[in-house]
Order: sequence, then structure tokens, then C-alpha cells
Amino acid sequence: MDFVTMSDGARLATWTDPGPADAPAVILVHGGPGLWDYLAPLAGLLAGRATVHRYDQRRCGHSTGPDGSGGAPGAPVDPPADLTIARFVEDIEELRRAFGHERVALVGHSFGATLALAHAGTHPDRVTALGYVDGVGVGDWRTPYRAERARRLAPWAERFAALDGRQRTADEEVEWRRLSWATDYADPRSGYDLAEPMATSPHAIAHQVNRALMRFDGMDQITWATAVRCPITFLHGMQDPRPVGPVVSLAAYARAPRKRVVPEAGHLPWVEQPERVREILAEIVATASARS
Repeated sequence: MDFVTMSDGARLATWTDPGPADAPAVILVHGGPGLWDYLAPLAGLLAGRATVHRYDQRRCGHSTGPDGSGGAPGAPVDPPADLTIARFVEDIEELRRAFGHERVALVGHSFGATLALAHAGTHPDRVTALGYVDGVGVGDWRTPYRAERARRLAPWAERFAALDGRQRTADEEVEWRRLSWATDYADPRSGYDLAEPMATSPHAIAHQVNRALMRFDGMDQITWATAVRCPITFLHGMQDPRPVGPVVSLAAYARAPRKRVVPEAGHLPWVEQPERVREILAEIVATASARS
């Protein structure tokens, strides 16, 4: 792990997996917002094809804000001034320069898909290819998502309600996270086990970061998508509780969209269908190589 200091003093934790000398560079952008980098398994699917960089977003995981602190995990407070999409976009741009690349490919997951799209739309000359992995798209995705999540959570609804919205012990926090994230998988019963690696992370969820950054809307994403000049690959798990329809709607605004749906996979398709995701990532890297 290395730290890169941003122009405003924030320190971002980074990891790099070197690739062949002539391979393109890829920056992976994790979701949340308010989580930490969990994309090492995704980076592994790019081994030998690219130099892959990962990082914890500011005030998340090991990273800090300019004041040296992380994001507040508890009760709502006024967010620090650096918690904006624009600042997070510039973090990616400053990381690109610090890593020594003229141009990079971006692969973002969930909220990270939106953030990667925002960067590619703001700095279109710096991005060779974009992977938009299980983002939310445009339109009303929340209503069907909440209904599907509740359906999947039903077997544990009573226990989840008992844990939710209160202070939890360390063991209860892990259980609450596993229940929360089990619904993101195609089969929530196996998802409860698949969620364990993320659930047992020692990092606190930065709810303050989440509240501050979940303020983008459909028009923001449309504006960014229309400004992107490189091909965008929209990758979505067929069984993601976040519906694919709004993602298809967003793809209609992209200059060169590629739509890839992964059957028998939920919100983290590389966990349930790694070989299919490996193939799609290879397409993205090939595009980046052609445009470098």
C-alpha cells in the first residue's frame, strides 16, 4: 500500500498490480459511497493484461480528507467541504498523473461506475475506455430495487430489523453487513456467505460520505455520458436487484455503448461469474490498447 497526497492535502491509499511494459493502465473505482476498496478480486481478473491501480476514496478505508480524518460513521453531521463529486473526480485525475499515465482506462463499480463516468465526461481526453459495472443508470431505479431487496431479505427480516438503526457490537455489525449485502447476490442464501469478506473488513462505513455524495441525478449522468469520447461498456448482473432497465436508458446517451448482461450474477458479477467477467474486461482492455 502506498499513499498519494492530493493537492488539498488529502492522503489516498493506493495499490498497484504491474502489468506488461506495453500494457494499458486501468484504474478501478470502488462503490459505496462510503466504503473502501474491495476490488482486488476484480483486479486479479486483469492480471497479465494491464497495469491495475486501486485506491480508497477520500475519507474511506485507509484514506483521509485534507484535515487528516476519515468520514464520520455515526449520526448525521454537516459534511466537510471536500465531499463533492467534483472533488472525487479530481482525485482520479490527480492519481492518474501521480501514477505517471497520459491516459487510462477506468472501471467503476456501483457508485464507482457513476464516479468513473463523471471523470470520463469531465476529462474525456484522458480516458481510453470505460467500464460501467452495475451502476444505477437513469430513471426510477430505487422503487424496484427496494421492493426486490425486501423480497430477498424476507427470510431474515425480523433479525435484520432487530440489528438495524442502533448501536451494534462488532459481531452484530458483521452480521448486519452480511444480511444487508446478501441480497446483492443472485441467490441471497449463498450470498450471506459470499458477503463475508467485505462484512469482516475492519473499516467503518463512512455514512457521512454516503449522504454527501448520493446527490447526483439522472441529468448529471446524461451530461457526463454525452461528453465521454471513448467506448463505454455497460456490464450488469442479470440478477442484480438494481434493475438493468435504467442502465439501458443511460446507454442510449453514450457515443459508443457496449451492453453486456451477465446471467446468474447479481451486483458483484465477478464473484459469481468470474470467467464471463474476465472476458468482458479483456474487451475493455483491448479497446484501451487500441486507443492508447
